[in-house]
Amino acid sequence: MPGVKIADSHDKIRWDDFVISHEDAGPYHLFAWKEAVESAYGHRSYYLITEDQGGGVQGVLPLIHVKLPFLKGTLVSLPFCDYGGILALSEEAKEILFQAAIELAAKLKARLEIRLKAPDPLFEGSQRLRVLSHKVRMVLDLPESSETLWNGFKSKLRSQIKRPQKDGLEFTLGSADLVDDFYCVFSANMRDLGSPVHSKAWIDAVVQSFSARAHIGVVYAASKPVASGILLVCNGMGSTPWASALSEYNRSSPNMLIYWGFLKYASDHGIKRFDFGRSTSDEGTYKFKEQWGAVPFPLYWYGDGFSSASGHEGTAGKIRPVIEKVWSRMPQKFADTLGPTVRKYITL
Repeated sequence: MPGVKIADSHDKIRWDDFVISHEDAGPYHLFAWKEAVESAYGHRSYYLITEDQGGGVQGVLPLIHVKLPFLKGTLVSLPFCDYGGILALSEEAKEILFQAAIELAAKLKARLEIRLKAPDPLFEGSQRLRVLSHKVRMVLDLPESSETLWNGFKSKLRSQIKRPQKDGLEFTLGSADLVDDFYCVFSANMRDLGSPVHSKAWIDAVVQSFSARAHIGVVYAASKPVASGILLVCNGMGSTPWASALSEYNRSSPNMLIYWGFLKYASDHGIKRFDFGRSTSDEGTYKFKEQWGAVPFPLYWYGDGFSSASGHEGTAGKIRPVIEKVWSRMPQKFADTLGPTVRKYITL
């Protein structure tokens, strides 16, 4: 890969300096994502850098090779989140990194998948990559204070936020100290949804790798955690990759208090935009996020392994409801044990 090197731990500082300086970057571009993936799941990473003659960084492309034993893997930018992709100072640097990714995928005999939060002519013009754009990010611009944000909400929304507080629920913001309580809610919710859960080691690794950029919010009913979420911060953007609530407490709407807690913190700490994460247009989570004033931005996932123009799983999507039903009926302990073994290979 002429003109391209694979970053190692010695490149972490300059990698992150470049990411933080780039307007299109998000928290998943940071070196912390690489560290978390390698630590928790052991997937091989290829973080590509192209430089000028003086050694200055001109572009970066984070790639993770997710591969089941004995099967063809996927070289993806990035797994377990909404987007990754190339950050570059010029079209030339972008093209160099794209070509390097194609060559690397061929060398590894892997499929290539690059997830972007906006369309890109370079990828649109590729003969080998198809694009999926049926999912959206829901993003809210934030004012300079939570008071201004609160006053801008409709009365119905303010009443929904007050409801869990009237029921005695309380929001707490922390970090590594709240991982256990976060995971207690997260794992139960994922089982109920019929979906394999990430390992607790993964959550630990994300929080530790992102350090001061990672925050955990937990809503308690008395001393019991009933809703939880994670907030990652980078470049004035706050992103929530995971948020959950226990279904038996839906009547008190603890999920409203989780998001208000994050939005309040973000507004009061200089965060300009809040990313609620991925949704399908007009479905339940989309409408939930839309009520806060969030605006949809289509995601553009380019790949050579997509089996349909409208779905990431292809024919597997047809049996997904059956799998979800079976999974949701598993005993919690069994789901917690088996889930992480499966989840580490699901790039969504």
